[in-house]
Amino acid sequence: MTEENFNKMKTPSRLNITVREFQALDNPTVQHIFYEGLMEMIYDTAFRGLRHHPESLLLYAAVTGLFIITKCWWVIVFLPAIVICLRYFYSRRVIHGFLRRAMSTDMGDIEGFYMKSPGSCLWVAVVEGKVVGIVAAVSQQEKMGGAVVLQRMAVDQRYRRNGVGSALGQKVVEFAATRGYSSVVLGTTAYKPAAHQLYKRLGFQCVGITNGYTTPGSKQSFMERIFYRVHHHHYILNV
Repeated sequence: MTEENFNKMKTPSRLNITVREFQALDNPTVQHIFYEGLMEMIYDTAFRGLRHHPESLLLYAAVTGLFIITKCWWVIVFLPAIVICLRYFYSRRVIHGFLRRAMSTDMGDIEGFYMKSPGSCLWVAVVEGKVVGIVAAVSQQEKMGGAVVLQRMAVDQRYRRNGVGSALGQKVVEFAATRGYSSVVLGTTAYKPAAHQLYKRLGFQCVGITNGYTTPGSKQSFMERIFYRVHHHHYILNV
């Protein structure tokens, strides 16, 4: 890790944060934090994400124009509400599909998936004895020199902007560095600026964006492709 990246990671904390490995007793709180974090993504993708997809806006404008030509005024009046409701409905369906997929794989068996392999781990951030955040790491390659994937990061809303996310991210970087991995990578569909600012403070660089990303667990139906579109940002940090 470069000295510049190390200095970026020195984020002053306003709380006394301890990051430790997951324990079985943490599971109910970990699942709650993970669930709440995913549910926030419904609003994020349905509404905040709309302005990031001009092709969707053009499609909706074209449909509106069609109705104006045909003089279906009642449809014109209700069309914005219909579009918003459909975006919310399909965002919710895809996110719940993602949740089901996660619960059928790693998050349904945290102990077995993360804690029994030297190339993976899940940590919790603790403040005054309470679990307030989570993050996981999974190696992409068994051999040293590969990459570690940072995933499942989520922080209790009440403890955000207090250094919890930074402490969790630093733990993954430390995990990769001490085990001889060359980089840490992550992907996110978040539109919130705070998430991207956190990754950049930790030293990550965005190396690509996938438009129209297929979220794991989605059905990729015709309606989903119209009303659920996200950007997937790819980040990397060399350690």
